Amino acid sequence: MLHFIFSTQGRRQLIKPEFRDGLFAYLGGIVREMNGTALIINGGDDHVHMLLRIRPTHSAAEIGRVVKANSSRWVREKWSAEFAWQSGYGVFSVSESNVGEVTKYIAGQEEHHKKQSFQEEFVAFLKKNNVKYDEKYIWD
Repeated sequence: MLHFIFSTQGRRQLIKPEFRDGLFAYLGGIVREMNGTALIINGGDDHVHMLLRIRPTHSAAEIGRVVKANSSRWVREKWSAEFAWQSGYGVFSVSESNVGEVTKYIAGQEEHHKKQSFQEEFVAFLKKNNVKYDEKYIWD
């Protein structure tokens, strides 16, 4: 199981209410086309969380690339020419025993971000998972 987290370019509030649900459904469709399963997709106006069950034939890097490229093209063609994702992403493995907890966390994004910004959340994920990072490389 993989938990992907990625932001809009510059963490701008580009995920608008009028296409938010459609975008999340489209992301799930891309994952299905890659023979994976999106257990939950949610996020804010500047980022997305996806909990995915994927086949071992696809790497996390390939999934990130395909999902972001296809979804950004869809949003630009259908809704907003200025839309873009950040160049990077975070991906964290999730054990089957933690799926419920992660699903609940992703489902509660709106409430969660009343207390913590996306940047604070992402840095907390990196620290919790002992990922060494340099802030100048994680924000674009």
